[in-house]
Amino acid sequence: MIRGVSTLPSVRPFLSRALMRPALSLLGLWVCGLAGAEPLPARLIAPAPTKSPIQASALSLIAAPASADPATAATVLPDNLAAEVQRLAREAAVIVWGDAATPPRIEVVLGRLDPRLKLAPCQQVLPYLPAGTRPLGHTRMGLRCVRGATAWNVSLPIAVKVWATSLVASTALPAGTVLEARHLMSADVDLAERADPSIALPAAALGRTLARGLAAGEALRRNDLKTRLWFSAGDTVRIVAVGPGYAISSEGQAMGPGLEGQSARVRTESGRIVSGIAAGERRVELAL
Repeated sequence: MIRGVSTLPSVRPFLSRALMRPALSLLGLWVCGLAGAEPLPARLIAPAPTKSPIQASALSLIAAPASADPATAATVLPDNLAAEVQRLAREAAVIVWGDAATPPRIEVVLGRLDPRLKLAPCQQVLPYLPAGTRPLGHTRMGLRCVRGATAWNVSLPIAVKVWATSLVASTALPAGTVLEARHLMSADVDLAERADPSIALPAAALGRTLARGLAAGEALRRNDLKTRLWFSAGDTVRIVAVGPGYAISSEGQAMGPGLEGQSARVRTESGRIVSGIAAGERRVELAL
């Protein structure tokens, strides 16, 4: 059970201690991070405050009025706490996204705490990124009372958007469309909306076939395109072995179809069987 958080008075008499955990789960309060996500540096997770404490007077703004309609009301963070949450989420997103030739614009949109929450007064609230949480797309930020009569720990839903220029459909395009220049245009796209990478360069899209339909203005993603067949079984292919500072090429015979980006087996001129990646028209690349 999340300490320091109580349910509505009208609900408490009907909930036994054994039912408190599932009841709180229905309120959407998850203290844990998203399982299986990439870990972040300890400095983003450590509970040491980085700015002035969030005082109890500001915390009174978190709780919704008692007369608020639970179906429509939502709690609002005080400005100083909201700014700290956004700063921490933005820093984490920059680290996870990594270096880029053109740094994207990162936007952090804060969600709302459940209006039915009743949080005990707290003299200092610490926002933190739960361990294992990936701060991209729809995720959560923790809020922990670190100085108060009753400690509590809740999760705030947030959306971390990563904006950069990419290709989008200029009009609605059905599946099976062979892409031409008139089908695409450039626009700012939230790269974090889907895990599938977007496509920014026309050369990587023109002449390709859509595997699924796109709505007008929808970003073109890698998996939206049909996988290309670079060669078939029995075709003569060029084998390119790439190493640090050099490349060696020879010819061989494909043992099976060469699908774009997938492993392919090739018999060399000496009869040896090697595996590489189908990287182009009748081309297999081996990393040395």
